[in-house]
Amino acid sequence: MRITGLGHAGMFIETAGGSIICDPVLGPSFYGSWFPFPDNRGLEWERFGQADFLYISHRHRDHFDPRLLQTYIRKDIPVLLPDYPTDDLEDDIRALGYTNIVYTQAGVPLRFGELNLMVTPLRAPSDGPIGDSSLSLDDGTASILNQNDSHPLDLEKLLSFSKPDAYFTQTSGAIWWPMVYDLPLQAKQNFAQLKRDAQNKRAMYYIDKVDAEHVFPMAGPPMFLRDELFRFNGWGSEDDSIFTDQAQFLEHMREQRPQQKGHLFVPGTQVDLDHGDIAVTQTLYTDAEIERIFSDKWGYLAEQRAGRQQELRDEQASRAAVLAPTEMLAALKEWWEPLLRKSRTIRLGVGGPVRMTIGELDLVVDFPRAKVREYAGEDCEFWYTIGADLVSTNIRDHEIDWSNSIFLSMQFSAGRKGKFNEFIYTFFKCLSADRIEYVENWYSEQTDTSEDVQLGDWVVQRRCPHLRADLSKTGKIEDGVLTCSMHDWKWDLASGRCLTTQGHPIRSRDVEDELGREATVPAG
Repeated sequence: MRITGLGHAGMFIETAGGSIICDPVLGPSFYGSWFPFPDNRGLEWERFGQADFLYISHRHRDHFDPRLLQTYIRKDIPVLLPDYPTDDLEDDIRALGYTNIVYTQAGVPLRFGELNLMVTPLRAPSDGPIGDSSLSLDDGTASILNQNDSHPLDLEKLLSFSKPDAYFTQTSGAIWWPMVYDLPLQAKQNFAQLKRDAQNKRAMYYIDKVDAEHVFPMAGPPMFLRDELFRFNGWGSEDDSIFTDQAQFLEHMREQRPQQKGHLFVPGTQVDLDHGDIAVTQTLYTDAEIERIFSDKWGYLAEQRAGRQQELRDEQASRAAVLAPTEMLAALKEWWEPLLRKSRTIRLGVGGPVRMTIGELDLVVDFPRAKVREYAGEDCEFWYTIGADLVSTNIRDHEIDWSNSIFLSMQFSAGRKGKFNEFIYTFFKCLSADRIEYVENWYSEQTDTSEDVQLGDWVVQRRCPHLRADLSKTGKIEDGVLTCSMHDWKWDLASGRCLTTQGHPIRSRDVEDELGREATVPAG
């Protein structure tokens, strides 16, 4: 088996049963904000576009690049479609002219000659969202797991496919916190460090559990080549950003797990696997070029910025004409108010108005009343400032996932008085009737928390209130605080209160207190 890195999360896999091109992206994506790091334009895209199968893990535009697909990928290619609860990804693929859809089943292997493969989707509101997946492959010569951005909850079932010889996984997450938030620099630096630590911890959790001999960090970081975002590359010019690069993570991995073999995986990296033997070579860059990319990263990024301004100008020119404030308000009311009326759990979870300043328009999304209206001077705990051209373009395109456009572009600013509120972003990720209905049903199902488990001196509900991870495997307790290692959410066990966000309490009790109460009960 041969795996060639295509940049970011992309790879071209040649097996004994055929070839698969996975998540090919040239960019820029998210309104011109994200470019693959390092530059991947020099690859043999025409050759890779003749693959036997196409696999798109999820809809995020750093994984799904419509322009690249239209340019290089043949229209009759069989497309391996993850088994998602909504049809958004399939609709996007069909809109590009790809109709040869292979419908996979969640966690069910498919065989194509010598190739055995399995697509494992995740379906929680924050996965993708409502869609993220991994790809498992075995052709008799080697087995690999392309986990991509997904954060699977049931690793035992996933790994029952086969033990991977090589493991490809995200180590640098895609998020806009804390970079866009209205915070003092010192606070941003502190939160950025916490976020990087949490991402490293999550990546190491999966590396430990998968326990593959060879590990390849991928799926980030991006290059930010817009002038206003350039300072947020990597850890930031002022140490206030979160994007750990491949070399930095490999150094961290060597410190945490020195017995495991980590390999640099960038555009042009070629990995040959054959019954336990491995050879890793580079087909695009020289060793000296790779050394310079990581040792003089800011110089390399500056050269990329200088040479790719036309791509940014082209993206800017593709945006919609800015709507007048009254027209924009009317369009958002017509679009969002029917969804708000369907969103009982989300409305209760937000609990108040959210202010949005969009160019000359100042509005609130009044979640309790299911209204979109002009701002009336009321106190708001959450607020956003967004360019009118971005919102006008999302209205024109009827973009149902604003995390997959405006938020991941980082071309906005935000503020809040309290803690992170998951429900706000869930709403903006689910701007269609199908998505809202699915999410509301999903939240309803999560209320079943009847089973408990003992962790140290505490008895807690077995399933994490966030995304239902099994806390007997992912939970750790220190000084009365429970941390779920899946997403680093925390709870104060004495009160059951979530320390990470509003809502999401946990059921918990102290074993000693319970035993003490039992001891004081008089005998029959």
